[in-house]
Amino acid sequence: MQWLIGAALAMILACGVAAPMAAEKVLVEDFTVQPETRWRFFADTVMGGVSTGRVRFVEEGGRTHAQMTGTVSTASNGGFIQMRLDLPTPPAQGTTGVRLVVRGNDQRYFVHLRTDGTVLPWQYYQAGFDVTRDWAEVRLPFSAFEASGALLRDTPRADRLTSIGVVAFGRDHEAMIEVREVGFY
Repeated sequence: MQWLIGAALAMILACGVAAPMAAEKVLVEDFTVQPETRWRFFADTVMGGVSTGRVRFVEEGGRTHAQMTGTVSTASNGGFIQMRLDLPTPPAQGTTGVRLVVRGNDQRYFVHLRTDGTVLPWQYYQAGFDVTRDWAEVRLPFSAFEASGALLRDTPRADRLTSIGVVAFGRDHEAMIEVREVGFY
């Protein structure tokens, strides 16, 4: 009987340990060590658009964060500015989504994911989120991401991710978003 209780206790402990690990956050970027060497800024000007902007790294309260500002214009078939991080390795098996800590100008922004299957420049997976003027955590499950075209899988796979971008997209507006953490869960 004692072995049965021991086996049951071992199963409960194993389940109790495994469940939190699946929801555990994995930090990819907290902007503490030379983020300017990893993050790139893009605007639709690479495709003939006229949007303008920049990303800079700001220290506030002893912490550094990224700040992307600019004017998004849909003129000349444009409509985006983006800060992008190439991932050195894909997230671990079992990862279910993207996690950000952000604030901004009370507008809607997007995360764009690229995979080893998004080979054309206009291919990506996109999910939107809203920001407020206060720092807040945003969690975007991979199931919330939509493919930019019919030739892509419906949902991105964590083990195939190659980059993550924070994007002001799709409408004429003044963009201002700040990002303190980027990661997965």
